[in-house]
Amino acid sequence: MEYTIHKLASMAGISSRTLRYYDEIGLLNPMRISPSGYRIYGPAEVDRLQQILFYRTLGVRLERIKDILDAPSFDRLTALKEHRQKLLEKRQQLDLLIANVEKTIAATEGRNSMSDTEKFRGFKQKLIEENEQKYGQEIREKYGDEAVNQSYEKFMNMTEEQYREYENLAASIIETLKAAFATGDPGGELAQKAADLHRQWLSFTWNTYSKEAHAGLAQMYVDDERFTAYYDQHQPGLTEFFRDAILIYTGMKK
Repeated sequence: MEYTIHKLASMAGISSRTLRYYDEIGLLNPMRISPSGYRIYGPAEVDRLQQILFYRTLGVRLERIKDILDAPSFDRLTALKEHRQKLLEKRQQLDLLIANVEKTIAATEGRNSMSDTEKFRGFKQKLIEENEQKYGQEIREKYGDEAVNQSYEKFMNMTEEQYREYENLAASIIETLKAAFATGDPGGELAQKAADLHRQWLSFTWNTYSKEAHAGLAQMYVDDERFTAYYDQHQPGLTEFFRDAILIYTGMKK
């Protein structure tokens, strides 16, 4: 069956403007253009749009989706199975949050009691979801699903005291790093202290620490503008300085 741009947009629940943009960037081109100038989409385009929307639901950027779908190794059935697994994981996370909210409501209404640990678990789950939404694709590509899932599990198992220490370490890293930046020496005592604090902070969520992984993460901070923005908001150039300090700390500086 064939669809005009308006019919396909209506069926997919998106705007015609979105489909035009997908065409402009080469993500989804129409099957053909009618004599009157209308974009016409066929079965192959419908299937591709479905894949695009699946990936968008998982938070994948458009340029990355294009790379995935255009790769010679792309297999639609394999992709669908991967989508299903990701959605099941997302449903499990949502079910946990819903259960936590329901318990909180019941506790507030006096129908049952809720331990601080239970309240805290729901909060941590929300942080994990936010992190997955923002950075999940990058960290999973770099470290693999198993390592990321184990990291999340370790985070979920933190006690409130451990989480407070985790947060305090994060603040100490920034303050020490800003002071180190003023010295201009990534190999100096303060910069190396910041790198060591960062190693301690990572150990709260990493099952195993390696100098190679630490150095790789520092480079990702520089390569990804979202990570760079986090550190550079405190001081322009702080991310690269921190990367250099970690490379020296891990012995990976060339």
